[in-house]
Amino acid sequence: MNSKRLTVLIVASLVLGVALGYVFHVLASRAAATQFADVMDLLPFAFLRLIKMIIAPLVFSTLVVGVAKMGDIATVGRIGGKAFGWFIFASLISLVLGLVLVQLFEPGKALSLPLPEAGSVSGMGASSMTLRGFVEHTLPSSVFDAMAHNEILQIVIFALFFGTAMATLGERSRVVLEALDAVSHVMLKVTGYVMVFAPVAVLGALASTVAKEGLGVIGAYGLFIGEFYLGLALLWLILIALGALVVGRRIFRLVRRIREPMLLAFSTASSEAAYPGTLEELERFGCSNRVASFVLPVGYSFNLDGSMMYCAFALMFIAQAYGIDLSFGQQVMMLAILMLTSKGMAGVPRASLVVVAATLTQFNLPEAGLLLLLGVDHFLDMGRSATNVVGNSIATAIVSQWEGELSAGVETAGRVEIAA
Repeated sequence: MNSKRLTVLIVASLVLGVALGYVFHVLASRAAATQFADVMDLLPFAFLRLIKMIIAPLVFSTLVVGVAKMGDIATVGRIGGKAFGWFIFASLISLVLGLVLVQLFEPGKALSLPLPEAGSVSGMGASSMTLRGFVEHTLPSSVFDAMAHNEILQIVIFALFFGTAMATLGERSRVVLEALDAVSHVMLKVTGYVMVFAPVAVLGALASTVAKEGLGVIGAYGLFIGEFYLGLALLWLILIALGALVVGRRIFRLVRRIREPMLLAFSTASSEAAYPGTLEELERFGCSNRVASFVLPVGYSFNLDGSMMYCAFALMFIAQAYGIDLSFGQQVMMLAILMLTSKGMAGVPRASLVVVAATLTQFNLPEAGLLLLLGVDHFLDMGRSATNVVGNSIATAIVSQWEGELSAGVETAGRVEIAA
């Protein structure tokens, strides 16, 4: 499907989904609206399952090929060092900006809703967010188990080892390299087929959420939602400005190129759904295959800028709502904990809430505070998912520029070819 046509269909589906959900929320009985929402929720559920179907083989094949094409361990280490250096820098910007803005706006103190009792249970588990749980979540015991459960970070770890070994073996691994290169192209073709269903998924996702929650929940949390989205807008401006310092004015063309993946991530509240399209657009923009195939999947595990900003914002919002003051030292410790616990978050809905739930217990904040966020989390997740796409796209372009492997994408005959 033509990219512009798909974008128009997604926007139309977004508007239609909100309107359809609102009609059912207002005119139908609560039971009927809930039943309608459950039926419509099957559409994004099915679409995200299709996305998950292609993520593991696509990440593995593209990352292995990208690392193997680097030719030696020194190159892998150099590009990896640049990528991780940027990830840490961008993560600190996201966390600090979220922390500063939430204390400047103080949305928790302005909340006029009754607070859940401190003993209430949110239902969001936090037991896995320990240091041992982090290591267990990071290192795979079996690559097949990691692929079966779509553990992106574990797949990335194995692919880095596998690709580095192939790069070391050189010509002896060429047969495997060519096979995996073919697999990556096949998976990108499959991605094109799956994307045909994106507008239907967007329609179902918005219709389901609005039918259940209505638009009134946005009014009740309007200040909090508005301030968070203002924070995301500021984060976008900072990331784009930093990208412009490295890449130049071409960064604005990159933002235009990734509008479809951004819109898809926003509409489905899933960064993961936008991964295949983002990878394609980065290569069409001019990022080399070996750098994009390496930086983007690693970024999906270590560089979720929107999600990290949300975690800092949400934690301080809950503390403010319950009138709990955190010292400067505690806030610094919070940022350090979030830097660790947020790594490896899959780009799927509600993952950020698990990180927030894990961090709440470290500072004796009531778990019931999560109940304040559950009703509007989907609307917040839409913004942070789109921001994750922007952050990782800019990171890939920057590392490509640092490596001298950012070519000029030339548009011809309605499609983009990478200039030699």
